[in-house]
Amino acid sequence: MPIDFDQPVRDFLTWLRVEGGLSPATLDAYERDLRDLIGDLADAGIATPDAVGPRDLAAHVQSLHRERGMQPSSIARHLSTIRMFFKWMESERRIDRTPAGPLVPPTQWKRLPGVLSPNKMRTLIQAASPDTGGRLWQRDRAMVEIMYGGGLRASEVCTLSLCDWKRELRVLLVTGKGDKQRLVPLGKAAINAIDEYGQQLRPTLARFDDGRDQSRLLLSNTGRPLERVAIWQIIRRLAVRAELGDVHPHMLRHSFATHMLAGGADLRVVQELLGHSNIATTQIYTHIDRSQLRDVVNAYLPRSA
Repeated sequence: MPIDFDQPVRDFLTWLRVEGGLSPATLDAYERDLRDLIGDLADAGIATPDAVGPRDLAAHVQSLHRERGMQPSSIARHLSTIRMFFKWMESERRIDRTPAGPLVPPTQWKRLPGVLSPNKMRTLIQAASPDTGGRLWQRDRAMVEIMYGGGLRASEVCTLSLCDWKRELRVLLVTGKGDKQRLVPLGKAAINAIDEYGQQLRPTLARFDDGRDQSRLLLSNTGRPLERVAIWQIIRRLAVRAELGDVHPHMLRHSFATHMLAGGADLRVVQELLGHSNIATTQIYTHIDRSQLRDVVNAYLPRSA
């Protein structure tokens, strides 16, 4: 006959007091954590330990964060209580297996960077214009179009060489972390911005004969390669001009991925384009046939029309 929670909780707290030598205050905290859990489980119609599953525990943890506003440190203690309780239940053979194994501690939670909506992204791009962007507006627009249209990191943008732009193939050869290279297709808006910058502005920036440009695609006002810190400054300057608040380069990369997924692109395709070698959340998806990549990109790539 299934047992309820009351007796196991009492036995667990006794075990903690005798075997662990915990103080009364600590035992009270453990009991409060378990009573909170039991209350949430009861609301979900779960009255016995053997009926608890990982999803039930995950829902409880989410309620601690979203509904009760607990800080990660408090949630971490709460998770420790849950893990110990069910592990003890398993060791005592009161349940077959602990359901708390898949729970991820708050120290491993990741806050997603901010995302600009498509309209805000369009406003940011338009902030680089001949009317408001100064004489380097073509470079700035090309830079933003590349970062958003291809999901590039700031460090990847500033190391792009002229030979990395494969105009006839409409792709960039991008060197990412660990010197891993990938081909990133670009849409029409980015292509047009690169063409305009390359034909009209870059020749004036690369006017020096001392090789200072290092054959990089994007150059500073002095003809030298655009540095990473300058990219941050340009993005923030455009964001202020567009009245978008605090915007940083990684927001463009994350907006690219978010808008691709919202448009229906497979997460595995987005992983390929971003150059991620290992994304835990995408491991459940099968690898796509690379021959399908261009069709998916053409259908969902931001500003491809």
